Amino acid sequence: MRFIQFSATSPTVSASRPAVTPQLLTRIRGEFHEMPGLRLTLQQARRLLNLDLMTCSAALAVLEAAGFLATTRDGAFVLAEARQN
Repeated sequence: MRFIQFSATSPTVSASRPAVTPQLLTRIRGEFHEMPGLRLTLQQARRLLNLDLMTCSAALAVLEAAGFLATTRDGAFVLAEARQN
């Protein structure tokens, strides 16, 4: 995703941070709560959520850091509470 960033001299195009919004995080939490046992690789999550790589990766990382998701040995994302059981 690119945004136009204005400077004192002229507008430039620069890469910005992924759009990880509270609404996106709520949507991802909902998917994992609605489907018990859901286990997604990054690529599968991208397809399910229709997100670009950077946004999906950043959102999953936020949820993992918050303790909502955990990563399995093979790199799949699961509910953290499911991994503990």
